[in-house]
Amino acid sequence: MIKTAKDHIVRSPYQSLAAIFVLTLSLFLLSAFFLIGSGSQVILRHFESRPQVSAYLKDEAATQDIDLVKAKIQGNPKVKKIEFISKEQALELYKEQNKDKPLLLEMVSAKILPASLEVSTYDLSSLKSVAETLKQEEMVEDVVYHEDVVSSLSNWMATVRKFGLGVAVFLLTIAIMTILIILGMKISQRKEEIEILKLLGASPLHICAPFYFEGVIYGVLAAFISWGLSYGAILLSSSFLTQFLAGIPLLPVSPIFMLEVLGGLLFLGIFVGFVGSVLAVSRFSRTIR
Repeated sequence: MIKTAKDHIVRSPYQSLAAIFVLTLSLFLLSAFFLIGSGSQVILRHFESRPQVSAYLKDEAATQDIDLVKAKIQGNPKVKKIEFISKEQALELYKEQNKDKPLLLEMVSAKILPASLEVSTYDLSSLKSVAETLKQEEMVEDVVYHEDVVSSLSNWMATVRKFGLGVAVFLLTIAIMTILIILGMKISQRKEEIEILKLLGASPLHICAPFYFEGVIYGVLAAFISWGLSYGAILLSSSFLTQFLAGIPLLPVSPIFMLEVLGGLLFLGIFVGFVGSVLAVSRFSRTIR
């Protein structure tokens, strides 16, 4: 039956290529949306793990005053972590961030950089209240918190998920319809062959199985091709993404993760190919049975 399915593909190569192309395009776009969503999740976790509120202290702030502010903020159940950054540590961070810009390094010393308290919260919705509390402290000169960055990224991820889900349903429906039409055409072209098989005593399963296998073969081939294209796109763009997302541990992508993506694509490809072939066979059930 598998050999018969292969013969069906070879006899009608252009129809088979059309089915594989449509299914490959659908799976490639689905994998692209999935990879973008997964990468956005990593970026979001990176921003959430970093200090989200920066309270810059006045130069005259004494150690005792700083300790009092730290103790007050640490007592807030919404606060996950608080860390004191001295002027010297701020200079080291500045040098690390601008190591490729020597002119900027020559103009900055530890004296002109402020010490700060870096605060992280358990929930992004708590950033504003913690920032307001810090602003009321006398030793705090300025407060900066990045709620807008993380919130924008969260909203963008939610939009990508919704849009990707809608696109996924649309593309998979198109792929199923394409396989249904192509296999339906092949069944229609083989009416005489099917009649001969029926006269020879072949069971309906023996007649239908090659078409089921054909749909599954389309799905498997499309899954491997789309996975290869996705992996190739990641490898080609890795140098650009590494520079663009400097400091964010997004790349390199784990091979195990990509194997999981391949498993998901194979499942979707086989499912779509099988469903399309079942619908095609059901459409011509009178011819087969």
